[in-house]
Amino acid sequence: MKLFPYAHATHPQWQMAAALVLAQLRAQMALHGYASAPTLALLYITDHYASAAQEMLEHLSAELPLVTDWSGTVGVGIVSNNVEYWDEPALAVMLLEIPGEQYRVFSGVAPLGLGFEAHTALVHVDPATADLGELIEEMAQRTDAGYLFGGLASSRGPAVQFAVGGNGNISGQGAASGVFSGGLSGVAFGPDVLMVSRVTQGCMPVAAVRHVTEADQNVVIALDGEPALDVMLRDLSISLEQPQQALEVVRATLVGLVSAQDLQHDVHRTALRQTGNFGEDVLVRHIVGLDPGRRGVAVSDRVAVGAQLVFCRRNVQAARADLTRICAEIREELEPQEQELETAHALQASALESAPHPARQMAGAVYVSCTGRGGQHFGGPSAEMQLVRRALGDVPMVGFFAGGEIAHNHLYGYTGVLTVFMALPEAAL
Repeated sequence: MKLFPYAHATHPQWQMAAALVLAQLRAQMALHGYASAPTLALLYITDHYASAAQEMLEHLSAELPLVTDWSGTVGVGIVSNNVEYWDEPALAVMLLEIPGEQYRVFSGVAPLGLGFEAHTALVHVDPATADLGELIEEMAQRTDAGYLFGGLASSRGPAVQFAVGGNGNISGQGAASGVFSGGLSGVAFGPDVLMVSRVTQGCMPVAAVRHVTEADQNVVIALDGEPALDVMLRDLSISLEQPQQALEVVRATLVGLVSAQDLQHDVHRTALRQTGNFGEDVLVRHIVGLDPGRRGVAVSDRVAVGAQLVFCRRNVQAARADLTRICAEIREELEPQEQELETAHALQASALESAPHPARQMAGAVYVSCTGRGGQHFGGPSAEMQLVRRALGDVPMVGFFAGGEIAHNHLYGYTGVLTVFMALPEAAL
C-alpha cells in the first residue's frame, strides 16, 4: 500500500508555515511505503490565512508540480494527526495517490458532470449558502452510495474553498483561480476508492424519547399527545414560575431528532442506542424559542409529525466513549483478522514507535469535527485528536472544525465525521 504523505505547521507568516509543510511532505515522499507520485491534495487552513488563500495555493501548487488537483477549505481550527490548531495561523496538507480516473474535483462553477460515476464525495460548503439542506440532499443523490462526508467552512473572515482540477483549472471554470466563496465544492470518488466512514455524537439524553404528534414547521406543538412545552418543563424539571433558572436550563438543552422518513423503514427504531448514546440517525438541533400561546417549543429545523424527539445535553464522557467506539469499529473492519507472526510483531512495534504501518490497510483519513467540540470540550489542548490517535492508531490525517458536519445526506451539529481511506492494491496505482 501507499500511505498518504501529510504535514502541518503554524507560523505568523504563511510563507514560513508553507516551507515547513513542504519540507515534511518531501521527506515523507522519499520514504518507502509513502506515495511518491500523488496528484490530489487536501488543503485546510485556519482563518488567519484566509486573506492569503490565493497566494498560498499558487505557491504550494508551484512547489508540488506533480499535484494537479486541490481541494479544501478554511476553519477557525484545523486538525492533523494528534494535533489541533485553534485560533492560530496554521495549515495542513495531505497528498493522495489515487488514479486520476477514480476521482474528480468539482466546484460551483464546474459542477460534477455526467461523465464521471461518483460513488461518494468529500464536500466543503459555504455556510451562507441558501437552501443548504436541499443542496446537500441533491449532491448526495448524484452519488451511487448516497454518501457525502465533509462540513461547512467556519471562519471569522472569508469562507474560502479550494477547488483546482488538472493543470490549474477545472474544465469549465475558465481562468478561475481555484479559490472560491459560496456554494459547494469538493472531490467525488469512484467506486474503486474504498473508504470507511463513521459519525460520532457528543450528546446524551436527559429524558425519555418522545413522539411528535403535532407540529407546524419548526414549532413542536405536541409530544405524545401533550403540549410540547409542558412535556419539556416536566422532562427538564423546571418551571416558568422561576424564569431565570428555567432560561439557563433551556439554553443548555438541545433536542435530538429522528425524522419520520428515517423511521418508516423500522417502526421499532428508537433515537437511542442501548448504551444511551445517540446513533447517526439522530440530528441534534438547538431550541430557539417557546410558543406560550400554543404551548409549543421551537427548534432550529423543520419537524414533521411522526418524528422522534429527545431532550439532550452535550456530555464529555459520552463524546469520549462514542469517539473511541467509532475508531474501534473502523479498526475492526480494516485490520486483518488473522495476521502472520511477523506482521503482528511489526504492527506492535509500529504502535510503540508511533509510526503507521502498511498492514493496517489505512492509507489516510479525514476528520471533520464541530467547532463546539475540540480540545476544550474533551479536556485539554488537542485532546480530541489525541484520543483518535490512541483509539485508531497512527494514521496520516487532516481535517477541520466545521460550522456543521456532513455525513450521508444530513447536516449534523456537535458531531465528528471520521473517514478512513483504505489502501489501494498496488496494481490499481
